[in-house]
Amino acid sequence: TNNKMATVPLGFNIDAPRWDQSTFVGRLKHFLNITDPRTVLVPEEELDRAKALVEGCRAGLVPPGSSQEQLLYAKKLYDSAFHPDSGEKMNFIGRMSFQVPGGMAITGCMLQFYRTVPAVVFWQWVNQSFNAFVNYTNRNAASPISLRQIGVAYVTATGAALATAVGLNLYTKRAPPLLARWVPFAAVAAANCVNIPMMRQQEIINGITVTDGDNNELGRSRRAAVKGIAQVVVSRITMAAPGMIILPIIMERLEKFTFMQRIRVLHGPLQVLLCGGFLLFMVPAACALFPQRCSLALADLELELRDSIVAKHGDKVPYVYFNKGL
Repeated sequence: TNNKMATVPLGFNIDAPRWDQSTFVGRLKHFLNITDPRTVLVPEEELDRAKALVEGCRAGLVPPGSSQEQLLYAKKLYDSAFHPDSGEKMNFIGRMSFQVPGGMAITGCMLQFYRTVPAVVFWQWVNQSFNAFVNYTNRNAASPISLRQIGVAYVTATGAALATAVGLNLYTKRAPPLLARWVPFAAVAAANCVNIPMMRQQEIINGITVTDGDNNELGRSRRAAVKGIAQVVVSRITMAAPGMIILPIIMERLEKFTFMQRIRVLHGPLQVLLCGGFLLFMVPAACALFPQRCSLALADLELELRDSIVAKHGDKVPYVYFNKGL
C-alpha cells in the first residue's frame, strides 16, 4: 500500500495545537472544537477511519490528495472520541462532546423537579452517576484506579449531593422561592468537591509525573496532583454555575406571566433547551479556564523532589509541568 500513500505536507504536525494554548481565547477555540456536540452523531466507522488517518499522519503517511482540512477534521473526531493517554475509544456517555446533550437533559430536570424530596433524590443520583462516568472516562490513564475505589468515590459523591440537596431543601421551605431553586446548584458544587478528588485519589496518594519545559520526566509530585485536581473542580463548578444560577432567575420571572402558567407542561422542555444554550458555551469555556498543561513553581514542590531537581539541574528548572486532566 505504500505506493498508494502520500507523505504528510511539510511542516505539518497533527498533534500541534491549532491555537495558542497559553491564552484563554486559544484554549476556548480548542475546546469549542473538541467538545462540539455534533461529533456525538458521527458513526463508529467514521471515527475509526479518523483514528487510522491520525495514526498514519503521525507515521508520516496519508492517503494521496488528503487536504489539511481533512486531516484537521480527522484530528477533531479523534480528540473527541479517543482517550488522549491510551488511544482507546471512550464510551459514548463519558466523552466531553456528550457533555452538552447529556448535561442539558439532566440539569434541566434537576432545575425543573426541585420541589419534592423523591424527585431531588432521583435527579441528583442520575447526575452523580453521569459525573462518575465522565470522571472515570477522562481520568489520567497513567494513574490506574481500582473498581473498589470507583465505587467508593461514586457512593461518597452521591451521598454528598443528596445530603446537601435534601438538607437545603428542607431548610429552604421557609425561604424565598428563588433560594429553593438554587439548591440543585449547591448540591452539584458540593458533590464535585467530593467526586473528582475521590475518583482521582491515586494521583493525590502517589503523585503524578512532572516534567521540565522539554517534557523530560523529573519525578512524581503529590502537590502537582492537588493543584491539577483543584483546577478541575473549579472548572466543573464553573461549567454548571451560569445555567444553574441564572436560569432559575429567568424561570422565576417567566412563571409570573399568564401564558407561562397555561403551558406548564412545557416548562421542563424549556429548561432543558435553555440549559443546552448555557452549556454549549460553558463546557468549552470552563475547560479553557486553566491551561491543560499545568505548571507549578519549583519552590512549591515537596522538599525531597525540589532537592533532587536542584541537585541534577541546578537552577535551570524554575517550573515543572504536568497534565491536569479534564
